[in-house]
Amino acid sequence: MKTLRRFFPHPGLTLFLFSVWQLLMNDLSVATMIGGGICAWGIPLLTRRFWPDPPRMQKPLVALRLTLCVLGDIVAANLHVARLILGPARKLRPAFVEYPVALSDPFAVGALASIISLTPGTVTADVSPDRKTLLIHALDVADEQELIDTIKTRYEKPLQEVFPCSQTLF
Repeated sequence: MKTLRRFFPHPGLTLFLFSVWQLLMNDLSVATMIGGGICAWGIPLLTRRFWPDPPRMQKPLVALRLTLCVLGDIVAANLHVARLILGPARKLRPAFVEYPVALSDPFAVGALASIISLTPGTVTADVSPDRKTLLIHALDVADEQELIDTIKTRYEKPLQEVFPCSQTLF
């Protein structure tokens, strides 16, 4: 197993990168598959020294459900942002919101910040040095607490299940 890990340090990441490559290329030719295989194998191999303590994913079905949730939210947020931008500017309610992070693992905090930034209309503007607070800018905030509760239930709770090493701080 050690020998296999030496040549495939992150097999899940390799599989993910190959899948994304194939989806982006939209071609099933042999050359495309070889190129995707080389990238999917080489990137984790070349970056393994930057992962001294790689996170261990638990509950892959929860991870899949989180991924589908994020993808659905991206589509819905795109439509909402388009409606806001095409509508009158007076309807915009932009705000900075301080989000209290309950995750302790740096990878999980980074994943949460990335998920928030991937959703149109929101961006993680800053992470506090102690990684306990995210500064989020949102394009349309009717209620700050509602935004915090939505992020906590839709993204942070599943991340806690997927990465159990990231127990809550509270």
